[in-house]
Amino acid sequence: MLLGLSLLYVGAVLCLNGLWLLGRIGDREIWVINIFSGGVTLLISLQMAFGANADAASIKGAALTLLFSFTYFWVAINRFNGADGRGLGWFSLFVAITAIPVAIETLQTATTTWGTWFGLSWAAWAVLWFMFFLLLVAEKQIAKITGVVALLCGIFTGWLPGLLLLNGVLK
Repeated sequence: MLLGLSLLYVGAVLCLNGLWLLGRIGDREIWVINIFSGGVTLLISLQMAFGANADAASIKGAALTLLFSFTYFWVAINRFNGADGRGLGWFSLFVAITAIPVAIETLQTATTTWGTWFGLSWAAWAVLWFMFFLLLVAEKQIAKITGVVALLCGIFTGWLPGLLLLNGVLK
């Protein structure tokens, strides 16, 4: 259930960040969903890493989930401090590189439709984080396409699977 909860808010924040990049949400309010989603995923990660049932697999899951949490907090903080985003861009490259082997491993070990979907989600997230690197560090003029990719990732890698997991359709 924690994965469904986490993915639901990953979906929300990716959808809204996509709309923000497309100019549909202002800088002065996008921080709200980023702080909230960062907080939700942080709390889930802490439970997974330090809860009574913590084991190697849950700690790994927590470590990977914290990549999302920190990204969302950084996006929110940059809306307040006026930073140019290059630091976030370099962090996004680190996360993109980290996500590639996670996607490969998840796909190689997938035995269910959900396992394959989750592996493809990691691949999509790797692409999205790399796009943030290109946008923020390499200063490529790809804000609009990055917004579209974020919106699609939000729907298909977060919101939809989160709801399906929470409703017991996916296991």
